[in-house]
Amino acid sequence: QTKTGIALLYDEVSENAYDIRLKLTKEVLTIQKQDVVCVSGSDHSANHRTVTLRRQPVGGLGLSIKGGAEHKVPVVISKIFKDQAAEQTGMLFIGDAIIQVNGINVESATHEEVVHLLRNAGDEVTITVQYLREAPSFLKLPLGSPGPSSDHSSGTSSPLFDSGLHLNGNSTNTAPSSPSSPIANEPKYEKRWLDTLSVPLSMARISRYKTGTDKLRSNAFEVLALDGVSTGILQFYTAQESADWLRAMSTNISDLTLQNMKMANKCCSPSDQVIHMGWVNERLEGADSSQLYKFKFLALKGSSFYIFSTPPVSTLDWVRAEKIYNLCEVLFKIHKLWLADDCWLQANLYLGIHQDFDLEDQRPYCFSVMVGHGKSHYFNVELGSELAVWEKSFQRAIFLEVQRTGSKTYMCSWQGDTLCFTVDFALGFTCFDSKTK
Repeated sequence: QTKTGIALLYDEVSENAYDIRLKLTKEVLTIQKQDVVCVSGSDHSANHRTVTLRRQPVGGLGLSIKGGAEHKVPVVISKIFKDQAAEQTGMLFIGDAIIQVNGINVESATHEEVVHLLRNAGDEVTITVQYLREAPSFLKLPLGSPGPSSDHSSGTSSPLFDSGLHLNGNSTNTAPSSPSSPIANEPKYEKRWLDTLSVPLSMARISRYKTGTDKLRSNAFEVLALDGVSTGILQFYTAQESADWLRAMSTNISDLTLQNMKMANKCCSPSDQVIHMGWVNERLEGADSSQLYKFKFLALKGSSFYIFSTPPVSTLDWVRAEKIYNLCEVLFKIHKLWLADDCWLQANLYLGIHQDFDLEDQRPYCFSVMVGHGKSHYFNVELGSELAVWEKSFQRAIFLEVQRTGSKTYMCSWQGDTLCFTVDFALGFTCFDSKTK
């Protein structure tokens, strides 16, 4: 599936979310961020642009600002009015952080200070700006007029609202000034989406949970590449959108895994083929009996069930598995069967409805594999469709191995005598005395 769309990149430390554009192809997920680029003319630094605005009798500077040091965010242009001074320069964009006003640095100024400077800067205002690739999303969204806290006559304004009225009204100069227009040899700028990160999807994994916990992120997930490169937390506006992207990415990852399996199987004998492999989360009991989850890569190949911490990339890697079990001696068991369409279920998960059920833990789509002597591994996958594939694959792999093995004999005791107990694929069960046969 190929797909493009707008999402938010959420920063858990600062709790800010930035606008990004996602581009999904069969093999790669690309994250794009907006930037202002110089498209013609000589440009010494597209990073910083210095623009002179001529205040107009109607419309003033023709822009609105948001943000300020009191909110630990820069002051950013949040609106540019059509056919007004700011737009006519062709050099200012929504999302530009204001660095200087008439040579005065305002990077650590409050919202009110910048409003005051701009209002009283005279008819010609020179501002230096820098486009914020990671402007918190609320700064970019025009939230309309100033908030209830702002009384127009007093001139106060809220940093989270546009300060358009304060900047552009009550011009002292009534004579029409010449419009602010770009000079012929001035550089020309455009706002464009630029690729900033590419995450290869082959053997990539997706996580909707906060690292190591049972806490499900709402409408968000993270994609991690095989080499550990992460997209960061991708946040979507609706549960439906999140579910669509999750499904599209999972499909592409599955298709690539299938290709990898076909390539691996070319080098293997018919009795040693890879049936299925992929990422899961394994539940580990913490010392304080808390439940931790860790990514593991499972594979069903030939006669064995493998557990890896990292996927096998070469044929040599297969001997480096953390655990290898014989398929004749494992029991696969699904812990929760959700008779639901993925989409419906995800909507419920995001709304937290799943917590109303009596669950062993907070995660759906769980299965365990018992491996003899009562020891078992408990796993979880992200989607119901993945759980169905694992169930089918285990059944097939175990059946093929039992069929290939044909017959297996175990020692047992019966009424104090030692007997041999044979399970035969064709003949069923046989019991005989170990000494006399």
